[in-house]
Amino acid sequence: MKLKSIILLVLCLLIFGFSVQAESKSSMTELDKLADETLQLTKFGRYEEAKKVMERFGSLFSEKGVLERHFTMDELRVITAAHHEAEKALTSINLNENERVKKVTAFRLATDAVISKYQPLWSQMERPIMSAFDDVKSAALEGDESLYNSQLNEFLSTYSVIQPSIKIDVSVEKVQKLDSRIAFIDQNRTSFSEQKWMKELEGLETDLKKLFSEINKDDTDPSIWWVMIMTGGIIISTLSYVSWRKYRGQKMQKQKRKGPND
Repeated sequence: MKLKSIILLVLCLLIFGFSVQAESKSSMTELDKLADETLQLTKFGRYEEAKKVMERFGSLFSEKGVLERHFTMDELRVITAAHHEAEKALTSINLNENERVKKVTAFRLATDAVISKYQPLWSQMERPIMSAFDDVKSAALEGDESLYNSQLNEFLSTYSVIQPSIKIDVSVEKVQKLDSRIAFIDQNRTSFSEQKWMKELEGLETDLKKLFSEINKDDTDPSIWWVMIMTGGIIISTLSYVSWRKYRGQKMQKQKRKGPND
C-alpha cells in the first residue's frame, strides 16, 4: 500500500511539474511566433501589419515577463531595448529597407536567445559576420582607406544584428571585451596603418571565432538531461524498494517454514 502511495505521489508531482512547464512553453512559443511573424512581414514591406504584431508581442511579453517573472532583469532589459529599436525602424523614414530588416532581425534573434536557451538562431549568423569581417581585412591589406571605412561600416551594421543576443547568451566579461575591441577599431579608424590595424583585426577575428565556437560547443538540450536523470532516479528508487520488499517477504516465508523449534 505504501509503495502504491509513493509511486502515485511521484507521478502527481511529475504531472504537475510537466503541466506547469508546458503552460510556460506555450506562452514562450507564442512570443517566438509573434517575433518571427514580425520579421517576415517586415521582409515583405508590410510595416503596418508588422507594427500591430509587435504590439501584441509587447502586451504578451509584459504579462509573461514582468507579471509572471519568466525572465531575468537583464533579459527584460535587452528584449525591451531590441523591441523599441525594431518599432522605431518600422516607422523611420530615414532607414533603407536593408537596415530596417536588420533592426527587426536583431529583435527576432534576441527573442529567440531568451526563449530557446538551446542552439540560438544568432549562432547561424557566423557566415555573414565573418564574411563582412573578411572584407574589412582585405581592404586593410590593400591599404585603401576609403574602402576600409566602407567595409568596416558594413561589418558594424551586420554585427549589430547579433549584439542584443550575445548579451543574453554570453558572459558580461566576454561581451565587454569584444565590444571594447570593436569600439577601439571604430573610433580610431582615421589613423589608418596597415601593420597596426592588421594586429587589431587579427585579435578581433580570434575573439569572433571563439564566440561562435563556444556557443555551438554544447548541442544537447539541458532539459533532456533533466528528464533522463529524474526518470532514471525514479525507476532505480522504485526497483530498489520493490526488491527490498521481495527479499524481506522471502526471508519471512523461510522463517515460517522452519518453525520455532528448527
